[in-house]
Amino acid sequence: MLPDVDSLALFVKAAELGSLTKAADESSMSLAAASRRIALLEHRFKASLFNRSSRGIELTSAGSALVKHAKDLLVDINKMQSEMTDYEAGSKGVLRVMASTSVMTHRFPYDLANFLKKYPDYRVVVQERWSDEAVKSLLSAEIDVAFIINGSVTNGLELHDYETDRLCAVFPKGHPLNKVKNLTYSSILDYEIVGLESSANLMRLLAMEASKLDKVMRTRIEVRSFEAIQKAVSAGLGVGFLPFATEQAINLQDNNLIAVPIEEEWAKRRILLCVRKDQSNNLILQKFLEAFINK
Repeated sequence: MLPDVDSLALFVKAAELGSLTKAADESSMSLAAASRRIALLEHRFKASLFNRSSRGIELTSAGSALVKHAKDLLVDINKMQSEMTDYEAGSKGVLRVMASTSVMTHRFPYDLANFLKKYPDYRVVVQERWSDEAVKSLLSAEIDVAFIINGSVTNGLELHDYETDRLCAVFPKGHPLNKVKNLTYSSILDYEIVGLESSANLMRLLAMEASKLDKVMRTRIEVRSFEAIQKAVSAGLGVGFLPFATEQAINLQDNNLIAVPIEEEWAKRRILLCVRKDQSNNLILQKFLEAFINK
């Protein structure tokens, strides 16, 4: 017999608060009822979960082991409940989408908003992921659509051009590069770089192009977002790279920063909309493709 979910939630809350009394109060139950639930858990696992004293409660070794599993289980249950609401009455279909960080900063949110206005009975669940992770999830049928930067291995997928963007070098206005005419990637590599995580397609592209120039890309700091890149560049930690959609105006958070497009051909990137093959019977997916591709 599996442990009661409400009892596990109470157990986690008591562990976090260090007090069964407070946990019972926050769970809208009496202390006696809360004590009974914990006692049943201890009986179920044949182990004491808390050391009790006048100062409150502390996890035993068994309790410490259980609390991690209990938290993971509660998170999974919450996800399950959230996903099941996607199929609530009135919804005609659910589409699961992953989009790379670059895509999320371009026109995609606006296109999605227009699609949902046209089809209010459809639900689209979007997650932001690196391109390689999105492709992996698409191939395993965890999602229906992936928006990625060209460069990932996409064997077995149907690919559609969505838009293009161009990489720009970002640095403070007082940086020596601001005085360089016809800025090239080679000249940028003379300075330390603020980059994304090494697993990002952008970083692999930059490293590959550096190797073609027989140069080393010296990454001083790795961050997880374009916003963090701008902050690190503002702090003087190095030169950053940001993508801007071809039709997008260049806007930066800090007026003391400047973004200069890299004019080399490799810096112009294709953004692809990917789906699995043989999906013609998926009505919501076909409407999604019509809206996002035939623009």
